[in-house]
Amino acid sequence: MYLCSRGNVPDVESEFPQELADALTGIHRLSRRGLRGATTGPRLRGAEAELLRLVRARPGIGVSDAARELRLAGNSVSTLVNHLVRDGHLVRETDPADRRAARLLLTDTAERRLADWQRRRAELIGRHLDRLDPADLDALRAALPALRKLADTLHEEAEET
Repeated sequence: MYLCSRGNVPDVESEFPQELADALTGIHRLSRRGLRGATTGPRLRGAEAELLRLVRARPGIGVSDAARELRLAGNSVSTLVNHLVRDGHLVRETDPADRRAARLLLTDTAERRLADWQRRRAELIGRHLDRLDPADLDALRAALPALRKLADTLHEEAEET
């Protein structure tokens, strides 16, 4: 296990989880910062962007399911939905199976904005990947399956709680 130590001397491996978390956080933060400058329109908060990406992946998702998926309170997601509807990014439609429930769909504006963001993110990361040597690129490619499994286990644990 990575969190053990031997006496007062920390196990070298026990630093790995923190180093990995720091590296992933740094990549995420710096890529977000690198994308901010070219963003058109009002900047989306992190939770708003997450909700839009979720609706893109699951068109017609309901507010309560979105809240569960994002691990947010239902009223928080309702507030996000209201802002995104007002700003022209989401459409809220009545669920024909349950007139009390709403289904969420992206607007064309939101689709274009997400596509633009994905393109710019790929370009940003691509420019920096081009600066790495082939051995580092191979190591990153080899790490992708393990990183996806790590993300899956984190998601599974979040679903259990």
